[in-house]
Amino acid sequence: MKIKILSLLTITTLFFASCSGEEKAKEVVNEVTEEVTENVEDAVEEVVEATGDMANLGIGPITSVELDDLDPDLADEGKELYKTNCTACHKFGKRYIGPALSGLLDRRSPEWVMNMMLNPEEMITKDPIAMELLAEYSTQMANQQLTEDDARAILEFIRTKD
Repeated sequence: MKIKILSLLTITTLFFASCSGEEKAKEVVNEVTEEVTENVEDAVEEVVEATGDMANLGIGPITSVELDDLDPDLADEGKELYKTNCTACHKFGKRYIGPALSGLLDRRSPEWVMNMMLNPEEMITKDPIAMELLAEYSTQMANQQLTEDDARAILEFIRTKD
């Protein structure tokens, strides 16, 4: 009987020891996971601070724009489109109905600019920068029904002003 009780006591002790060991392991894993998560969040925040709004590509069909040497023909096409579609609200040297366009590509990524031209309705409801601009200017950017090629041409014209 003593052996049975001793065996049962040993098994019970080992069981509780293993359970508390498992709990301790879970605690350590949770602490490490929390620390890693905080480090990742800090790293992401540092990247966002370092890149500012330039990391925001906006919401829409444009996911990548390569800006090579300025294309004067495309810029001329963009100038005409700008005159037709943009001058009612945007000026280069000053704030108007919409933001001034001077230095635009120093503040926004080319993808964001094109997505704002192509997809203003969704941008102002989901993109934090567009939402801030709407609050600041109290005017929603009008959808000019531009094509991607039109938006790229206007972007090229904007590059001539920076």
